[in-house]
Amino acid sequence: MNNKKTVVITGAGTGIGKAIAFRLAADGMHVALMARDTERLRNTAQEIEAAGGSATVHACDIRDKAQVDDAFLDAATTGPIHGLVANSGIGGSNKAGDDDRFMDLIQTNLVGTYHTLRAAQRHMAAGPDTRHLVVISSILGRIGVPYYTGYCASKTALLGLVRALAQEVAGDGIQVNAICPGWVDTEMAWEGIDGMAAAMGVTREEAHKVAMSAVPAGRMSKPDHIAGTIAWLISTDATGVTGQAIDINGGAWMG
Repeated sequence: MNNKKTVVITGAGTGIGKAIAFRLAADGMHVALMARDTERLRNTAQEIEAAGGSATVHACDIRDKAQVDDAFLDAATTGPIHGLVANSGIGGSNKAGDDDRFMDLIQTNLVGTYHTLRAAQRHMAAGPDTRHLVVISSILGRIGVPYYTGYCASKTALLGLVRALAQEVAGDGIQVNAICPGWVDTEMAWEGIDGMAAAMGVTREEAHKVAMSAVPAGRMSKPDHIAGTIAWLISTDATGVTGQAIDINGGAWMG
């Protein structure tokens, strides 16, 4: 039994999820890493342990409720779960037609996240310490983008899910919040830039310049910026913050 507080992080093999795992492990938490790609998860876990942290790997496809339940049951063997960062998701566009990806985007980003939230709730540590559920949404949960109907719909729906669930569990001492990143320097973001470049018939560098022109700060965020915000959100400094969506986008959307 691990005497550290356990936080589950889905999609922890790359990008934002990996940065979150490193930050929370550095802050003294045991991180239970979940994703379909266990090779990347194992690499993350090995790097965390080499730095003196504590991590375990649990394979699951969040679209499959049974796999999620099994993964959380396994994660809970190291100790009760004090938090979840629901980061797993897929991106990209979708268009009407036989190969429309709408349902895959909804099933992964919305339904899969719901599976993880409920599984975490079932295995949550007892109080009195505050426990946390954090969902990674997106700036596209705030604004619409052509040909991103599936992604926008799924990320917007997550905000409604967070608000409703926050009210359900507030009396149990569980805080539920969302993070809405804008452009973050990750593989997914650069795939989006490459898609823009192809559609516009310009270079990657030119597409990046166009994308950043809509960001008052003029730059992408870094995964560590998202991780730092989450570290604050699950700390005692953020006691009472629940049902909120925190925007990290360099000023690209201000609500």
